[in-house]
Amino acid sequence: MAGNQYSRNKKNPGHEDAIVVENLSKRFRIPHERKITVYQHLAGLIAGSYSYEIFDALKDVSFSVKHGETFGVIGPNGSGKSTLLKILAGVLYPDRGTVQMNGKIAPFLELGVGFHPDLTAEENIYLYGAIMGLTKRMIASKYEEILDFAELKRFENMKLKNFSSGMAVRLAFSTAIQTNPDILLVDEVLAVGDESFQRKCSKKIDEIRREGKTILLVSHDLGMVQKLCERCILVKNGSIMSSGSPERVIEEYKRITGI
Repeated sequence: MAGNQYSRNKKNPGHEDAIVVENLSKRFRIPHERKITVYQHLAGLIAGSYSYEIFDALKDVSFSVKHGETFGVIGPNGSGKSTLLKILAGVLYPDRGTVQMNGKIAPFLELGVGFHPDLTAEENIYLYGAIMGLTKRMIASKYEEILDFAELKRFENMKLKNFSSGMAVRLAFSTAIQTNPDILLVDEVLAVGDESFQRKCSKKIDEIRREGKTILLVSHDLGMVQKLCERCILVKNGSIMSSGSPERVIEEYKRITGI
């Protein structure tokens, strides 16, 4: 589409920012639920109309994240947070605006992104590693560590489609963090899985943060956002409503949601 630009630089150490988002917009066409007859369908096509509505998931969103910064994104359900993260990861493309990613990215999005349900845990580890640009030898050197962190050694030959959601998220997170990314994109990593693994993930994210990596964290866990993030934004109805310190932005979030 005109105006669409997606720039993804593997390495640009000289650039001050790890992530630069400018005037980002994304629109979806949502089909109406009501049933229509073949005649109504054809009439709509001839008239140039159809039974769908326009939904603006993101509207003119701009922000930047510095190298080594942990940056939070909060907002109500359906506000556009996950759409934003998918665009940053390259899963979706914007209709308008630009995105620049200065570094190697490891996206940890919803379950299933980057993993195939008909492949085993072992096969998925090698597939994801290859997608991330790792050689087979590099993946092999990290393989046992991935399974140990995920606590899934005994399930390495089981197909992903037979995993519970908690097992799948453990495998996905463990694999993503072992690819040594410059930028880690995380969408609700602690929303699925048992309490013990949630604490393990939180500790690992804190370790990655202390190593000077860039982290963009989407979460409903306001306490974790306040603890880990230097800055954050509040997204509502596809627009940034507030940005700045976690304390101030979280206070605004509580005000508009009545929490």
